[in-house]
Amino acid sequence: MGPCECVIWHASLVNGCNLTLKSQSSVTLSSLSFHCWNFHPQTLLSPHSLSFPRMLMASTLSLLTLSDVALAVDGEFGILEGRTFALIHPVVMISLFLYTLWAGYLGWQWRRVRTIQNEINELKKQVKPTPVTPEDKALEVPPSQVELKIQQLTEERKELLKGSYRDRHYNAGSILLGFGVLESVGGGLNTWIRSGKLFPGPHLFAGAAITMLWALSAALVPSMQRGSETARSLHIALNTLNVLLFVSQIPTGFDILLKVFEFTKWP
Repeated sequence: MGPCECVIWHASLVNGCNLTLKSQSSVTLSSLSFHCWNFHPQTLLSPHSLSFPRMLMASTLSLLTLSDVALAVDGEFGILEGRTFALIHPVVMISLFLYTLWAGYLGWQWRRVRTIQNEINELKKQVKPTPVTPEDKALEVPPSQVELKIQQLTEERKELLKGSYRDRHYNAGSILLGFGVLESVGGGLNTWIRSGKLFPGPHLFAGAAITMLWALSAALVPSMQRGSETARSLHIALNTLNVLLFVSQIPTGFDILLKVFEFTKWP
């Protein structure tokens, strides 16, 4: 049988709408049985052959079947279909989830560096002038509670500045964006390699949303660097939503992990 004969499909009608397609090797698609056989163009041109709508239906179903066959995987990708590569995605994503929490902590500390200065400035407005003698000499008086609070916050800010939280948070966000997008795409690609298709559902959709939130959050950085409080607030909101979505991925991801162990083999 030649290549052309293998990709041309003939449909015979059984009881009106039921189609049976004949070949040397069959492929099941829904309730239809498809077979490949020697095809002659005269068959379709004959007045006794299939009507055009039915021919079109048969051709469409044939193309869909060929698509499924082309995407089917059965050792074609070697080790890429194995359990080792399938486990990369969950391991990396669990690591990124923990790293997301760490990046959030760094971001909160950097926010504290900025807000603590605002607190100090507000407290300074409450400090009363130092009393003086008639000779304009300052009297020695114990520091007030406000002044003690200012000293405490000043020391705290100095310690926070030593942590370089601004740079560390920026670096952590860059790593999350790079590895997160890479592994989000990689996870979907690995699923396709193993099964020949993706599986629409909560895990896939939430993963796509997390990837978009990473991108949107990173896009706000220039505005944040220019001092926009709106951008900073939106950045925090997007990343909070990101963490919540990440948490929702844990149970659905675990279910998928069990299926990986069920349907894959080492390596």
